Amino acid sequence: MTAVHVPGTPIIEDGRLVSTSPATGAEAGRLPVATAEDVARAVDRARAAGEWWAGLGFTGRRERLLRWRGVIARRIEELAELVHTEGGKPVGDAVVEILTALEHIDWAARNARRVLGPRRVRSRLILAEFTGHLEYQPYGVVGVIGPWNYPVFTPIGSAAYALAAGNAVVFKPSEYTPAVGQWLVDRFAEVVPEQPVFTAVHGLGDVGAALCRSGVAKVAFTGSTATAKKVMAACAESLTPVLLEAGGKDAMIVDADADLDAAAEACVWGALTNAGQTCIGIERVYAVDQVFDAFVDKVVARAGRLTVGPDGADLGPITMPSQLDVIRRHIDDAVGRGGRAVLGGPDAVQPPYVHPTVLVDVPEDSTAVREETFGPTLTVNRVRDVDEAVDRANALSYGLGGSVFGRKRAVAVARRLRSGMASVNSALTFAGMSTLPFGGVGDSGFGRIHAEDGLREFGRAKSITRRRARSLLPSMTFERTPADVARLVKVAKLMYGRNR
Repeated sequence: MTAVHVPGTPIIEDGRLVSTSPATGAEAGRLPVATAEDVARAVDRARAAGEWWAGLGFTGRRERLLRWRGVIARRIEELAELVHTEGGKPVGDAVVEILTALEHIDWAARNARRVLGPRRVRSRLILAEFTGHLEYQPYGVVGVIGPWNYPVFTPIGSAAYALAAGNAVVFKPSEYTPAVGQWLVDRFAEVVPEQPVFTAVHGLGDVGAALCRSGVAKVAFTGSTATAKKVMAACAESLTPVLLEAGGKDAMIVDADADLDAAAEACVWGALTNAGQTCIGIERVYAVDQVFDAFVDKVVARAGRLTVGPDGADLGPITMPSQLDVIRRHIDDAVGRGGRAVLGGPDAVQPPYVHPTVLVDVPEDSTAVREETFGPTLTVNRVRDVDEAVDRANALSYGLGGSVFGRKRAVAVARRLRSGMASVNSALTFAGMSTLPFGGVGDSGFGRIHAEDGLREFGRAKSITRRRARSLLPSMTFERTPADVARLVKVAKLMYGRNR
């Protein structure tokens, strides 16, 4: 009996990975599947290419990265249409995603020298006869394993910074969006035709595992927490360092003095953009008692106006068909345990689409509150005050982003969130700000992409000391005398013996 192919589910035919639209089933791409040997060869080629790329220096790399940025910008409609076809994302959302990625390419290219370049570091009295020098040298080859939900913005957040730092990159796109990944690689090859500096390998999870074991110098992964643990375990075999951006269950807190219209608008966007398939998406809201009812009414009114469908709608299909079962299970559990659907509900799941669903009075130990849903659903629960809201927001093992709406205490509350990022009176905005690092804590992973921290993730700190004069306080030598030791003791007491 022939198995029925579910649109959007990747399949392998004749050694090729076939990608299809989750909305229509139309073929979006057909790429060769890499074997473990293919991956190893790609990394070997990248290793030699990386030496050439590093040799271009910051100026040469900047010029080429900015040309890559220009090619993508000039063909933004083409790429947005491919993102829409392959993943189902509305074209407008795809344009916003690509624009944000362009900003990160631009920032990384323009700031790599300042952040990573050689510099002199001041010495202290104890080693005053030496000067210090610091620079960040490229790892060589970085493996990037990308997700399907933001197939342009997220991998570029690692790849562009790794490239700006002087590394070659071997990229394993998600098997759900391989055509988008290959498009990015092909456009880079147009501006850097000399060497395979940025290449792609395609396939299922075994190809990602092969990349982890291929001898790359570092791996940057974005995906689920469960897969992040597998990546880390594979990399641990060879002590390959990893950067992990894993799942999230971000919360929004709405204080009594919040602008409720602005909060509702940001909440609906943060929760439902990309059909809720956003790692930093708002999945939980804690609104204080005084504003809870009014806030829920405003959220329902806004979310209820959104359209769902294949073309021109606000929300597209669920990209990964198996996620539909997760979303359905979370809604059913929430309603079955006493929660109320004030918008949508169990009938909202209509494959390949899920209509906006807002749930209230959902128990805190339910799966809809505690597990990542990755769909256009939202729980909104009532709390006494912001202290209770913070406690509930921080109760989970995830810690990616978050949002706070309010006036007097909003920034102070945002600082209390156990998360790598937070936005005040907005949602998701930290992702687009190239001057801020991006990453989480706990089950949301570790390491940072974007900004200065993101550049430093892809360079090894190299420290160098250089003697510039004779030692007045010889210490690190067998030639030191008892008198030298006595002087060292005196200096230690003078410098460090005071309580201030």
